[in-house]
Amino acid sequence: MSGFVEKPEPIQVPGLVHLHTGKVRELYQNEAGDLVMVASDRISAFDWVLPTEIPDKGRVLTQLSLWWFDQLADLIPNHVLSTELPAGAPADWEGRTLVCKSLQMVPVECVARGYLTGSGLLEYNESRTVCGLALPEGLVDGSELPAPIFTPATKAAVGEHDENVSYEEVARQVGADTAARLRQATLAVYSRGRDIARERGIILADTKFEFGFDGDSLVLADEVLTADSSRFWPADEWQPGRAQPSYDKQYVRDWLTSAESGWDRGSEQPPPALPQQVVDATRAKYVEAYERLTGTSWL
Repeated sequence: MSGFVEKPEPIQVPGLVHLHTGKVRELYQNEAGDLVMVASDRISAFDWVLPTEIPDKGRVLTQLSLWWFDQLADLIPNHVLSTELPAGAPADWEGRTLVCKSLQMVPVECVARGYLTGSGLLEYNESRTVCGLALPEGLVDGSELPAPIFTPATKAAVGEHDENVSYEEVARQVGADTAARLRQATLAVYSRGRDIARERGIILADTKFEFGFDGDSLVLADEVLTADSSRFWPADEWQPGRAQPSYDKQYVRDWLTSAESGWDRGSEQPPPALPQQVVDATRAKYVEAYERLTGTSWL
């Protein structure tokens, strides 16, 4: 059992039809048929959407995605049409709303890994592979891989796990040509992001992208290279062989699995509300990642 601890009621806006409530985003459609994505301040961990929000998180994710879309514009088109608030939208949507082209989405989480950790490490420890790709002996948690690898996953519903799959399975699901284009685009975008982050003292360990088609054109969609979709590590603290300090929600995960939280992850009970110090520290991590990457101060 997992999902929303408290599922929110979507805000109704004249002229917009609510389509979906995701872990973080609310998705609407306007009268022109465009998608309107609103990034909330919700945060998820261990397949639960927690009852406590992180102030400004949705705006940080949205503004960082916009910055990255600009950095990647020569590599691949993106789905953003406008950042203007729809008429009648609440003021709180400012800075967290994107009007986007409606695409035929590819049902694959396109993951790129340049370093070994997380679910990739678990598979490696069992079989010396990740998503069926053979890797050298002797790698440990945090090891840099010989070259970035494409390790796709199936897209799961809220409350369920994405599952790593092989490239061959992706090709079976979406066709060999689309699978090849997804792999090429994923590794190209990851490599650009890795190089830019490295210049700013941050290691982009891994990340996931979503793509869709606009006719025959492959388009980058959703968020991109944020602390929700990526593992960012401070380069000056990188030390293979242990868990790395990070700019993502690891602080939340660590508290939830601590004795202080009192929560049993293996139970069917929902996780508790986050204490203020965890909220403040998590917000600071998201803001620091934004500021280090973009070189600009947060609001």
